[in-house]
Amino acid sequence: MIHRATVAAALTALTLACAPHAVARPAPRAVSLSPAASPESVGFDSERLKRLDAYMAQVVADGRAAGMTTLIARHGKVVAFKTYGQANLATGAPMSKDAIFRIYSMSKPLTGVAMMILFEEGKWRLDDPVTRYVPEFKNLKVMTGVDATGKILVEDMKRPPTMREIMSHTAGFGYGLRADNPVDNLYREKKVMASTGLQQMIDRTAEIPLTFQPGTNWSYSNAVDIQGYIVEKLSGQTLGRFMAERIFKPLKMTDTGFQVRAGQGGRLAAVYGGLTEGGKLAEAKYLFGFPMPDYTQPPAMEMGGGGIVSTTRDYARFCQMILNKGELDGVRILSPATVELMDTNAIPQSVLVSSNGTGWDHFNEAVGFGLDVMVVNDPRKAGTLEGKGTMSWGGAAGTWFWIDPTNDVLFVGMIQRLGGAGGDDLGGQARTLTYQALTHPEK
Repeated sequence: MIHRATVAAALTALTLACAPHAVARPAPRAVSLSPAASPESVGFDSERLKRLDAYMAQVVADGRAAGMTTLIARHGKVVAFKTYGQANLATGAPMSKDAIFRIYSMSKPLTGVAMMILFEEGKWRLDDPVTRYVPEFKNLKVMTGVDATGKILVEDMKRPPTMREIMSHTAGFGYGLRADNPVDNLYREKKVMASTGLQQMIDRTAEIPLTFQPGTNWSYSNAVDIQGYIVEKLSGQTLGRFMAERIFKPLKMTDTGFQVRAGQGGRLAAVYGGLTEGGKLAEAKYLFGFPMPDYTQPPAMEMGGGGIVSTTRDYARFCQMILNKGELDGVRILSPATVELMDTNAIPQSVLVSSNGTGWDHFNEAVGFGLDVMVVNDPRKAGTLEGKGTMSWGGAAGTWFWIDPTNDVLFVGMIQRLGGAGGDDLGGQARTLTYQALTHPEK
């Protein structure tokens, strides 16, 4: 699930473009992550970076988050890796650099890479109908409205959703996250996201109409969990095993997966929700009406859309692989062209989410959505300081990241508070305070 405050603030008042973008900087060398000699050695101003440090420390001091980590890297060099506050307020354990976090919807780009590995093997094509791989969806209906009794009115699909559309949230599926959407209400009633396996999730999804005709709108959905099911069908492996063998192990992401490794549960940062009567952060017991998962045990369903745990350093290694156009430490996961394909806006020009209220977010010529990642087509029109082609997303517990190929910068931020840190947009502020410190981008 997306961190709404972070993404909504980043996207408000924007439109979108279908044309592929070009990055100004040539493809970077396949560098690894190692400490920078100094921030100045890679173009950052140490004094200006203190503004970012002070802001994040104040977020924790104000009680908006129990603890936090932030990591910035440029040209494969770690400029800053900071920790703040506590990983667990009850025990007083300090936040550590190797803390494990529930990354929720930051799982989605990982699943997207799994899909693109199979794409490169010729297992599927972007404009294939989803029904080629998920025949259970052949008889999907489409919501047209509701009658006076609240019954959903439907019509036939004009055509099935395409693979491109399930990777860009334009297929029309629901998620169960919005109380004002009849389709989402059905997702909750049928407990789609609390299924006991991916097949049951598919079967339950097939019983619910699409929110709109495929390709005509944008709405955040369970489409990435559907992708996880497709990965299993095409690979003959469970999603977790495929990702471990093809992504996590090659990239040395040793603490990333659908459960915490045996004996490492103590490193899992506590997740918080609202405030107690005394104004303190309360540990979260439920997520969207369901008990919080126990990540020390195998999950009932490996959710490619939101079920993964990771560390700041692990996720930074994934981001560096993307910055390197698909390679890290001599291991190639994807080709450069495939990374560029993921980073190209996939939403049709005709789709204007802001006009009909089916989604939370607004896309236009400045900010679009590629294959399982948001992409910035024109940062200055968007009112932001990052480079063109920046990819990003966030998670339900406030985690966020971005990958900037123009400036060769990555950022990973981790907190554990459902809905984000409250107040101003944490991810947006982090971008501003990071790039105001990049005073020599030519380095």
